[in-house]
Amino acid sequence: MSCYEIEALRLGLMTVLGVGDDSTRDHAENELEGHLEGPIQGLAEADSLAEVERHLDAALVDLEEEVASMDSDDPEYDYTRGRLLAVRDAERAVQRLSAQGESIVDGLGDAHDTLHETFPVEE
Repeated sequence: MSCYEIEALRLGLMTVLGVGDDSTRDHAENELEGHLEGPIQGLAEADSLAEVERHLDAALVDLEEEVASMDSDDPEYDYTRGRLLAVRDAERAVQRLSAQGESIVDGLGDAHDTLHETFPVEE
């Protein structure tokens, strides 16, 4: 059993953040072999945080539908619900990452403004 959403998210974030090594990427790609379609493919190939968020949301909707359609006595039910919880948690982590990134950008804008207020440049 594999959590395709999490592996695809790892690939997308490795690209977006410029982190990770070849062996980690290779492992994730091997886990996803034969499952790169729809939101999973979008996540794995994302090259911006906005794309990651959009595809993660779509993957979460698909996973919620999968859980809702399962019978509670299905042997895969508990694992699939666990995947759902893990993906929801990952979604919150990505939202925090995005908010922190926006905060950094805003802070740099404030620093830029303060610098120009402190040391005005005549044009």
